[in-house]
Amino acid sequence: MNDPIRVTVTGAAGQIGYSLLFRIANGDVFGPKQPVILQMLEIPPVMAALEGTAMELEDCAFPLLHGMVLTDDAMVGFDGTNWAFLVGAFPRKAGMERSDLISRNGPIFVGQGKAMNAVAADDLRVLVVGNPANTNALIAMSNAPDVPKDRFSAMTRLDHNRALNQLAKKMDVNVADFRHMVIWGNHSSTMVPDITHVRVGRRKAINAVGKRWYKKEFMPTVARRGSAIIQARGASSAASAANAAIGHIHDWAQGTRKGDWVSMSVYSDGTHYGAPKGVIFSFPCVCPGDGSYQIVEDLELQDEIKTRIQVSGEELLKERAVVADLLNG
Repeated sequence: MNDPIRVTVTGAAGQIGYSLLFRIANGDVFGPKQPVILQMLEIPPVMAALEGTAMELEDCAFPLLHGMVLTDDAMVGFDGTNWAFLVGAFPRKAGMERSDLISRNGPIFVGQGKAMNAVAADDLRVLVVGNPANTNALIAMSNAPDVPKDRFSAMTRLDHNRALNQLAKKMDVNVADFRHMVIWGNHSSTMVPDITHVRVGRRKAINAVGKRWYKKEFMPTVARRGSAIIQARGASSAASAANAAIGHIHDWAQGTRKGDWVSMSVYSDGTHYGAPKGVIFSFPCVCPGDGSYQIVEDLELQDEIKTRIQVSGEELLKERAVVADLLNG
C-alpha cells in the first residue's frame, strides 16, 4: 500500500461532488493500492450538509479512505493537496448566458488559485469542472504563478463521452470499440466534436455515418447536450459530469488506454492546430501515467474543422478579455 495522497474536492456537498467523493474513496480514480485523504471545501451555508456526506463516507468503511478534512477555508482545503477537483461554482440554469457564469464564477477561482499557489503540494495537478471551465482554469492558473502551467486542465471529457455515445448509437457499436475521438476548443456550443480520425477496427467512422449526419445531427447534438439536459431535468449534468471528471483524472494519473487518446483542455502555447496562445483549449492528448500529458501531433485537419477551431479559439479570447482584471499578469 502506498502513502496516502491528498485530494481536494471543492463544492463537495453539491450534486457533482456527492457523485465524486464515494468513487474517489473507492479507488476508482487512483487505483486499488492508493489511499486518499479527502479534503472537502465548501461555503459556510452548506457545511452541515457536508458533515452529513462525511458521515456517509465513514459508514461506507472504504479501506482506501485514510482521512477527511471538512472546511470552508481554501487555505485549509488546499493544504498539501496533490490532486484538486475544482467543482464548486454557481451552476448554469435555464436562461443564463455564458457571460453571467463568467462574472458570477470568475472571482471564486482567483482565491482558489492563490491558495493553491501558497499551500498545495509541489506535485499538484488541477482539474476545473465548474463552468465556464476553460476560462475558470485560466483564472486559477494565472493566480498560481509558481505552479507550472501544464498542471492545470479543464474538462471536455464529458463532451468526449457524449460524442462517443452518439456515435455508438448511430453505428450500433459499443463505445469501447472506438479509438481517436477528439473534442477541440472550448467547453461551450462552439466546441468542435471531430470524428474524422475515429476508427472502429480498420473502419473509419465518418465513412460509416456519412458527412451529412455528422454535420447536421451529430455536431449540434453533442454541442447542445448540456442545454438539453438542463431543459429536461431542470438542473445541469451531475452524475455524468462526475463520471467524466473521474475518467479525466484517472487517465491523467494512470495513463490513457494503449492506442487511444482523450480530450483534455490544457494551456495553449499557440503552436498547435491554430489554437490561440494564452487560453485553455481542448486537444487530443495522450497521458503516459506519470501525471503528464502530450498533445497528439501532426493530425491532418479538414478545412471545416480548422475554421471551427478558429471560431472556438476566438470565443476563448473574448472570454479571456472579459476576465482580464482577474488574471495575474
